[in-house]
Amino acid sequence: MCDQCGCDQNNVEKTFEDKVKEIIDRIRPSLQSHGGDVELVATEPDNTVKVRLQGACSGCPGAQMTLKMGIERLLREKIPELKEVIAVS
Repeated sequence: MCDQCGCDQNNVEKTFEDKVKEIIDRIRPSLQSHGGDVELVATEPDNTVKVRLQGACSGCPGAQMTLKMGIERLLREKIPELKEVIAVS
């Protein structure tokens, strides 16, 4: 994937949701190594992303930090149009 525009090898630009899924798949192994996980619940038209923290992450006191300083920060690095990441239960 091209880091500038998100296109794939065929020069077809990926959708916002496809980009989010790809980054979450990259984040997932790190969370799983600590007994947690993240599930993409929805991407909204205003570029808000809703996720569900699972496993150890769902009850962790540091879950909000993981969400904002981990997941949201990494998504924003690759997808600047991201508005916000919200955890849902």
